[in-house]
Amino acid sequence: MNQKMFIIISAVLFFVACKKDYQAPVPDLEWDLFNSSAASKLSDSIRQKIEGVYNIEEGQAGFGVASALKWSYTITGTDTSYFLSFFCAQDVSYIICEGKRLDSSILLNGYWRKMINTETGKVQLTISAENGAAAILSGRAITSLDTIKITGFYGFGNGVPGFPLQLRHVRPINKAKPFEIIAHRGGGRSSDLLPASENSAELIRLASKFGATGIEIDVRLTSDGVPVLFHDATLNERVIQKNGLLGPIENYTYAQLNTLVRLTNGERIPTLREALNAALFNTPLHYVWLDTKFKGSIQQVRDMQKEFLQKSDAMGRGLNISIGIPDEGVRDNFLLLKDYAITPAVCELSLQDVAVTHAGIWAPRWTLGLQNDEVNDIHAQGKKAFVWTLDTPENIEQYISKGNFDGMLSNYPSVVAYYYYAQQ
Repeated sequence: MNQKMFIIISAVLFFVACKKDYQAPVPDLEWDLFNSSAASKLSDSIRQKIEGVYNIEEGQAGFGVASALKWSYTITGTDTSYFLSFFCAQDVSYIICEGKRLDSSILLNGYWRKMINTETGKVQLTISAENGAAAILSGRAITSLDTIKITGFYGFGNGVPGFPLQLRHVRPINKAKPFEIIAHRGGGRSSDLLPASENSAELIRLASKFGATGIEIDVRLTSDGVPVLFHDATLNERVIQKNGLLGPIENYTYAQLNTLVRLTNGERIPTLREALNAALFNTPLHYVWLDTKFKGSIQQVRDMQKEFLQKSDAMGRGLNISIGIPDEGVRDNFLLLKDYAITPAVCELSLQDVAVTHAGIWAPRWTLGLQNDEVNDIHAQGKKAFVWTLDTPENIEQYISKGNFDGMLSNYPSVVAYYYYAQQ
């Protein structure tokens, strides 16, 4: 073997040996104390008293100096599971826990994740009686004289938590101005190694844990006219498991996609109906943005929007659903709807297009700047303004603290949640 060939083969072998399979699986969350028969679920009133902005007194190297804590839930059948999310700005990190009462203490068991890499691990935390649990469990209102301190440990992977983590409550979370935290692609991108694939019904059910109050989902049509969720123009290994299929979604029937295609984490491509069912019946989400990514009539999407808005009203659920108008082609098809003037819509185009379509929401891209004057004009018309898509923490902070937008679209809703809930 000559020297040149030896070098080439050695380089290939080195690359294969060093190639990493990037994953960030949710750790095994077994904790004997938390799972003991003596531990019981927390009531609504107890959960509400734990929410707030906390200073991080130990564990700053991992999670920064502060965190905003807020509860969410997921409904499965007749069972409702509640989750306390810790939103942190540093390294786009979050902690998601379930809570239980054990005697005079409150236990929080879950995992943490940093979205900038694959780091994750277990978290086991306690609010002891002397650190605030007695006040929380007493049934009386929490006052500024009460001290709530959360203590415990975090670890890496499935390792036993051994690194100290301590947080102290400093104030309630901000709720002064309603603000939609809208998760991109149903909750985030597949490339960010979330527990479920982008634009899947499974991810929609998780979105509120990541801080989302709303979601944006991408709607395409199959060759037989079934609205499904899929972001990219073509089937590709960025978002699906390798199967040999190529080309646009529009080239395949729904039956073919349902049988032959699996998303990155093994899920099926959901229909729009399945996605809206998940948002309405399984989550506390307030808002759904239907990003229309196909050409032609949108009457079928309008009919489904109307159906689910009626279901929401009948439940007293308050879920808002907007048809997205991202370009002139969709705008023209939107204007063909007989009831377009009363159809809830979010328009990404000019202010003139907002007026022509009667869209209730204007959605400019963030690179155009804060545009406070334009946003104020929109507000004067009784409309809202959402900005997209912001992922950098510094930009998110700027747009929340200095802008007048009513909502923000992001791949990192946990960071948006931190800056929104933690602001004073």
